[in-house]
Amino acid sequence: MSTHAALSAGPRQADQIPADLLAKIDEAVTHYPVSKRSASLPLLHLWQNHFGFVDESGVDWIAKRLELESINILELVTFYPWFRQQKAGRVSVRVCRTLSCALAGSYEVREAFCKAAGIDPKAPTHGHTPPVSPDGKFSVEFVECLASCGSAPVALVNDDLHEDITTEGTAAILGQYN
Repeated sequence: MSTHAALSAGPRQADQIPADLLAKIDEAVTHYPVSKRSASLPLLHLWQNHFGFVDESGVDWIAKRLELESINILELVTFYPWFRQQKAGRVSVRVCRTLSCALAGSYEVREAFCKAAGIDPKAPTHGHTPPVSPDGKFSVEFVECLASCGSAPVALVNDDLHEDITTEGTAAILGQYN
């Protein structure tokens, strides 16, 4: 079994590709007629947006679709922290950890989000699958710049940007996603 095979769980994603996802993938590839390889990141985003993560079968399927080796896709999945090889919580909390946010308290904000979600705040995040709450609802992780330095600290909860977060306000933010 390959290293990344051990990281995936459940049924193979490539066996469950719905027609609408396949249509989006086919359409995305048409934007890169000279080099299909350039479609790698857009396809990975489409895949993860649909399934929530990219398993080994997804890596292999995308590579085959783009006429590449699986390692060409796996290296992207393992390099970019935005991509996951395992399922995260249904509500994804991404806390910015770059300089402006760190100075404004993002490390304390991440810890408060973890505590509010029932996650061990000492669980590693960067380079790891984000820790998930016991009920599977929340995952909390650090990410690099969310481009809102003037309103630090900030977090992206699913697709919603929350700014000027206080440690006391984290539970209320999570409460919006119940």
